[in-house]
Amino acid sequence: MKFSPTTRIPRRFKSTPFTIAFFIFIALASMFLNRAFAPMAIAHGVELASAPCSAIPSDVPSSGDCKLDEIIFRSGARYGVDPRLLHAVIWQESKYKTSAESHKGAQGLMQLIPSTARRFNCKDARDAQQNIEAGTRYLRKMLERFNGDVTLALAGYNAGEGNVDKYDGVPPFSETQNYVRIITGRYGKTFHPILTAEQARTQFNLDRELVARLER
Repeated sequence: MKFSPTTRIPRRFKSTPFTIAFFIFIALASMFLNRAFAPMAIAHGVELASAPCSAIPSDVPSSGDCKLDEIIFRSGARYGVDPRLLHAVIWQESKYKTSAESHKGAQGLMQLIPSTARRFNCKDARDAQQNIEAGTRYLRKMLERFNGDVTLALAGYNAGEGNVDKYDGVPPFSETQNYVRIITGRYGKTFHPILTAEQARTQFNLDRELVARLER
């Protein structure tokens, strides 16, 4: 309800202590609600037009969570891994659920098993930032190990690089074969160049100003 100096107040509401107290209460409540919930709305991506993730290239998939998209984008830019590939992996691994856990004990967004989490200094696999950082570094290692071959890198990520060596290619495990097929289908590429972070920003069209803002 909005009142101007010329607003006419019905006679029955004039000049009573109750009326004055009521309108003071309404004003204070409005101020409190604006202060309490406006930051929450921004934090949850309601004001997307002014959020950094609105500047992420339009062909990069979205998780539906602005903050999570920023973490994925930043990790890809930092470690030279295409964020589009990271999204494809995370979608297949956990459907963007930080609480995801497999029967083998793999946890979090990028489904890190305990030994991999320790290897890449991930202390809490359910923490989005830590999990994606570690998972991105691991995927980068697999891409380097298999010279940019996305198919073999994914097979190594899923089944272990030892199994890729053992079978001289994608292991004959139905889970791994389906995993590789689905992710390469979503990503649309079978080769990922091994790049420095600086080169990746150009190769993968990662906005430099946005990367700088997210790194702060």
